Amino acid sequence: MEQANEQSILTVSSLHKQFPVYGSFGKLWGAKAYVNAVTDVSIQLYEGETYGLVGESGSGKSTTGRAILGLTPASQGNVLYRNRDVAAMSREEMRKFRKDVQLVFQDPFSSLNPRKRIGRMLEEPLIIHKMGDKAERQEQVFRILKTVGLQPEHAFRFPHEFSGGQRQRLGLARALIMNPKIIVCDEPVSALDVSIQSQILNMLKRLQQELKLTLLFITHDISVVRYISDRIGIMYLGKIMEEALTDDLFHEPLHPYTKALFSAVPDFNRSRLKERIILRGEIPSPISPPSGCVFHTRCPYATDVCKTDIPAVREVRPGHKVACHLVD
Repeated sequence: MEQANEQSILTVSSLHKQFPVYGSFGKLWGAKAYVNAVTDVSIQLYEGETYGLVGESGSGKSTTGRAILGLTPASQGNVLYRNRDVAAMSREEMRKFRKDVQLVFQDPFSSLNPRKRIGRMLEEPLIIHKMGDKAERQEQVFRILKTVGLQPEHAFRFPHEFSGGQRQRLGLARALIMNPKIIVCDEPVSALDVSIQSQILNMLKRLQQELKLTLLFITHDISVVRYISDRIGIMYLGKIMEEALTDDLFHEPLHPYTKALFSAVPDFNRSRLKERIILRGEIPSPISPPSGCVFHTRCPYATDVCKTDIPAVREVRPGHKVACHLVD
């Protein structure tokens, strides 16, 4: 994908998110520590592309997605939607932003009201945004159900009457019914069978082309992100370690953490990696992250400079960025 010919629809600049940790007296004596969930993350989304965000559990992927949506207010940094600061938006502008940027949850059942029929649930955002009369809204509900591979009669059922794959289709239908420009997909297929995963992914790719959608796809599955993404960002302990076009990243990963992730995939072409990297130990605590490069405690190539200096994210090749002292 040629980024030079594309327009950035959403820009994330130096995003930070900290969560306070309170003692036994709660908020009375203030926070005794802070969880550094996201640290200095910068991302650009281009219209019509799929940006994959990959990393281990606890790396800050989901927090980044929620901070972009404003569901979790950022501690520092800016999120610009069409060159407009989301934090500075008026109520009417934020209403438009909510309509244009939607979220698909990892567990759709927990986000579906068990007491409401699906049709009523899908119609509710249309009522809130005053879109169409009752007949037009019902027609829109039936249309969006067909779009995600379900039938109009499903509108009269309750969430517990659907399978896991069908519920994920419902979660996608609820996001699509507002005709959004961007959809943040937070682990949308991680809890599904492989066959159902392929159906959902193929449907996402088809809908993206038909509706000109921009996707931020959050996952820990390397094979899934390779299939669906145009560009990929690798996260570790709240930071972006490497970012590149999908083909470039898989052809020649540069960061040791990226190489370790790829070498853990059984069917990855190991001829592109000189050796298999096995990570030792656990991901450090985000309450007290390591000094210097946050990956140096597990990196087999770490030097003294890695322990003291924070590596800057540098563009070492066109479109290929990496945060590592060892990469020229």
